[in-house]
Amino acid sequence: MALHLVGETLNKSRSYQQAESGKLVQLQRGIYVDTGDDIDAIVLKHAIRIAKYLYPNAYLSAASAVLLIPTPDGRLFLSGRRSQRTRLRALEIIQNVAPVHPSVASAIVADDMGEFHVDVSSLRQRFLEAFRLRSEHAASIDSGMREVLANRLIEEYGSPKAAADALWSLARDNDWHREGEAAEHYLQNKPAAVSVKNEAALDLVVAWHGNPIGHLRHDGFEWRWTSIKDDGPPLIRQTTPGKLPPFITSLLPEGWLENVLRDPDQRSVLRTGKRYMSNITIVEHEEELANLPGDILRTRLADHTKDGAFTGRYAGPGRGDLEQSFERNLAHIYKRADVPRLSGIQIKAPMTLDTSGTLSPSVGTPFTHILKPAGTSGYDALPIVEWLAMTLGAAAGLVAPATALVTMPDGMPPALIVERFDIRTSDNDTRFLALEDFCSVLGLPPTEKYNGTMERAMRAVRPLSTAPDEDLMTILRRTLFAWLIADGDMHLKNMALLKTAEPGQKYFVSVRLAPLYDAVTTRVFPNLRHDHLALKLNGKDDRLRRADFLTLAANAGLKSTDACTAIDEIVQRLTDAIKQTALPTAIEYPPLFARITTEVLEICSARIAQFS
Repeated sequence: MALHLVGETLNKSRSYQQAESGKLVQLQRGIYVDTGDDIDAIVLKHAIRIAKYLYPNAYLSAASAVLLIPTPDGRLFLSGRRSQRTRLRALEIIQNVAPVHPSVASAIVADDMGEFHVDVSSLRQRFLEAFRLRSEHAASIDSGMREVLANRLIEEYGSPKAAADALWSLARDNDWHREGEAAEHYLQNKPAAVSVKNEAALDLVVAWHGNPIGHLRHDGFEWRWTSIKDDGPPLIRQTTPGKLPPFITSLLPEGWLENVLRDPDQRSVLRTGKRYMSNITIVEHEEELANLPGDILRTRLADHTKDGAFTGRYAGPGRGDLEQSFERNLAHIYKRADVPRLSGIQIKAPMTLDTSGTLSPSVGTPFTHILKPAGTSGYDALPIVEWLAMTLGAAAGLVAPATALVTMPDGMPPALIVERFDIRTSDNDTRFLALEDFCSVLGLPPTEKYNGTMERAMRAVRPLSTAPDEDLMTILRRTLFAWLIADGDMHLKNMALLKTAEPGQKYFVSVRLAPLYDAVTTRVFPNLRHDHLALKLNGKDDRLRRADFLTLAANAGLKSTDACTAIDEIVQRLTDAIKQTALPTAIEYPPLFARITTEVLEICSARIAQFS
């Protein structure tokens, strides 16, 4: 296993040649590894060398200055000229702004490439760093590290008062007065013997596939994530001190379901729900996990589908005699804590498809499929429009989950059923799977899902994917498909990475772009006739041409010839698919749906004609 650094172990031209020939894999500009190596292991093993290569003027600080290795969850803390985060597979380098007059010492680090010197925070500065407010660096220094640092300082300076005086000298130089006060108080006062607890505090157990992986705590003021498993991959990271980790935030209900549950804040949401996407369960007491079902796909939708129509039995809610009672009936199901919570604005319901072909709400049963009923206020045809988009996507060569249209009771329009692709497929399947949307990948809240660019999304994927060039090409194809079908809702929550780990593995063995989901031609709906792409590329979200997609490919480091081939393939496949795609004949539709179907296909044809 080898790490290659341009300018240190090989030159720029040789690195380019070997990457082109497939011998090396590029992780970041100037950083390469051998093809076929365990990339996560290499990155973590050489974490400090990589950090010094990327940020030669920064120094190790906080917990990293103590440990001289990454933390168990793969974080490395630096201080330098600016605040920034760099994710490189299993490693996350977190840099904050260094104080004006830092106190730095030299340490020796060794890996299989040899020994080297690296600057680290001095003992005094390390101790002051532990008392910074709302600082991820401070949070990395746990109570045990604080105690060891305090004892070391007292030993060096002879007494708590002398150690405090030495700390104050550095604190005044950097205007760290509050840190100096907190550090002095710690040195001169023993911790209280009586444990006092805020009864409003929460201590939630987070499990993945039923296995506890950490605690999500709220002290009445802010959130704190603590991992309890060091033998698994780092799934959840708290990127902003005091805030809910982005991965957890991305799981929480939005839109219609958020209004239905009427939960005033995140604390209430997490206390009343237990089951979420990505095989995550969150409970107050660990013993509750045994009573919650695992999500396992034992029955395939394709076995109960013919020509795009569901042939099984729908046993979910209807709307009865009143027009609005369907939503009320669905809302009533969500009142149960063991019903899985879903994110996203659209009305949707977690369902179970059993071996007999019965489709019923996932109430105490495995969550295997998602039901998307017709909307209101002009969105009655949303399920068929999404079915058309997903069918065209699969025909265009994109990986897509199984879908089918479902006849609904009480004269309701057809609904769409979508098979989950992020769960185990049998009782013998031992994989650990998680779906992380791009809001979580980029550390953004769901409210900022339209804030970004395709270039930014692709830059985030390269260092995380286990097959970066393939996934970047897939994003290019996915983006072109969205443009050609007039999908204006391909935002950061509608793209994701599908992560897979094996039992006992500390890293994800596979991190790949997730299959196509939530694709829809938005321009057929009211008020969206002039809808643009959700995320810009090449500075544009409308009137896109081939040159714009080639520029996107070039910025992502993809070969022009490969990009041209992919573009031509998508265009040709989609052209052929449009001629052959029609709604399933086994289902009855309102007359309006035939017109909307025609309009969807005409929009796609027009886009292709303009693009070509």
